[in-house]
Amino acid sequence: MREIDELADVDDPAWPELQEALAATTVPAEVLPADRREGRRCLLQMQVTARSVLGALVLNTGGLLLDDGWVRVFGGGSAVEGTLPSLGRINGFPAAFDPAWHPAAGLVAGHDVVGGVFALNGHDPSAAGRPGAPGQMTYFAPDTLEWEALEMGHSEWVSWLLSGRLETFYDGLRWPGWRQEAAALAPSQGITVFSFLWSKEAQADLAATSRRAVPMREVIGVAADFARQMGPADPGFLGEA
Repeated sequence: MREIDELADVDDPAWPELQEALAATTVPAEVLPADRREGRRCLLQMQVTARSVLGALVLNTGGLLLDDGWVRVFGGGSAVEGTLPSLGRINGFPAAFDPAWHPAAGLVAGHDVVGGVFALNGHDPSAAGRPGAPGQMTYFAPDTLEWEALEMGHSEWVSWLLSGRLETFYDGLRWPGWRQEAAALAPSQGITVFSFLWSKEAQADLAATSRRAVPMREVIGVAADFARQMGPADPGFLGEA
């Protein structure tokens, strides 16, 4: 086990390079203020250093809002009510450091406003019912109710999010005016879509769906419930939104 100072106080932290990437991206990106105490708690439980992008996000940000808030990347959380939960809270970290605890299914690293979930695979993805290799990112798609392998690690995923390729990734999941609707949300809110994204009606005419802002936990909960009832498998843990 490594102590928090060993994890946080490193000679070559990833944060300066990540700051440069955030400043250079054409993707609208908001860096939320960090809760330093919560960030250090998360870093200690994960046992990753600030040399990693994951560690840099947890230690230096309260999370990221990308593409006008359509994608939320979890960091160290914030003490401000109604903002993004920390990586520790979203993944149910123990209140006090527990060296025996780890997220068995993997680490939920981000959500999107329509119930998509980005997760970092644990050591045995197949046992958790997820595709891809250990240490790679996966995506729970709300239009198929299935996990998809992204074939990239966490740091590459963050670079990919900032690369401008989200427009292609979300083809078929965004309607006219989506950006304005996403930008109007609080970080604790998502968008519920009816007819549901996995339905034939929504896939035939997404613009004709009705939508409203609701707590993010409701969006995730509805997606999980339908996946259990109608999808190919229980999606498992999607985060404690």
